[in-house]
Amino acid sequence: MVIRTAEEKDMPELLDIYNYEVEHGLATFDLNPKTMEQRLAWFREHNVGNHPLIVAEEDGKAVGYASLSSYRPKEAYAATVELSVYIHKDYRRRGVAGDLTSAILKIAKERDDIHTVISVITGENEASIRLHERLGFIHCGTIREVGEKFGKMLDIENYQMMV
Repeated sequence: MVIRTAEEKDMPELLDIYNYEVEHGLATFDLNPKTMEQRLAWFREHNVGNHPLIVAEEDGKAVGYASLSSYRPKEAYAATVELSVYIHKDYRRRGVAGDLTSAILKIAKERDDIHTVISVITGENEASIRLHERLGFIHCGTIREVGEKFGKMLDIENYQMMV
């Protein structure tokens, strides 16, 4: 497996990974699949400033990605970024998420313009919670029943790492 900076050529695979989670998973509260045009706009917001986007490539294709994105739009939050990690369903439980998360945290620690990394995790996503705790994130609180997906009200767990 190779971890590298995401390229526009990766977008069909990244779109498929994300939309699978929209339709079948709890890692995102999006309810409707994204179009390529929407995800290209998202792509163009990354690998600019303190918003890296990296992929895990295996067998010549992107099988997962990690990104640091704006946490909130107000200027005072500029040094705070939100972590997202998504893995293709066929490549889970192989260490890809841990490798990607470790790699993007290394990038964050090397930058002077990132102070805090935030992860907002669906309460039922135990694998992600365990990964974040193993990597040293601190639990900062639960917001109860804040999103509804698949007919169920879901909590979010907030995690933070100072870099």
